[in-house]
Amino acid sequence: MAGNEALPPVNLFSDIPGHLVEEEVLPLLAAGNLRLERIVSTGHVSPPGLWYDQEEHEWVAVLRGWGVIEYADGSAVELRTGDSLLIPAHTRHRVRATSPAEATVWLALFYR
Repeated sequence: MAGNEALPPVNLFSDIPGHLVEEEVLPLLAAGNLRLERIVSTGHVSPPGLWYDQEEHEWVAVLRGWGVIEYADGSAVELRTGDSLLIPAHTRHRVRATSPAEATVWLALFYR
């Protein structure tokens, strides 16, 4: 059946490098207006002055490690292992901090 083939299993914790020059983004699923990614950060932050202002809603969960999401109004949310957050479309935000001592593994779902 075209478009309905089973995909091979993916372990979200396999092949996680100890140090990365840039964040690693692994696309897991894309269907219609939905995109799912595994993101691995090792102390990565958004570049100075960069604010994400996306057309899509973004739901993120921290599977391992920790990160801090900062909003343009100056507020921030710290996410630790097991925490999730919904960032509505067009909410200006950035990654202010991620764990430098261990890989932070995010699961990010983007949808319209």
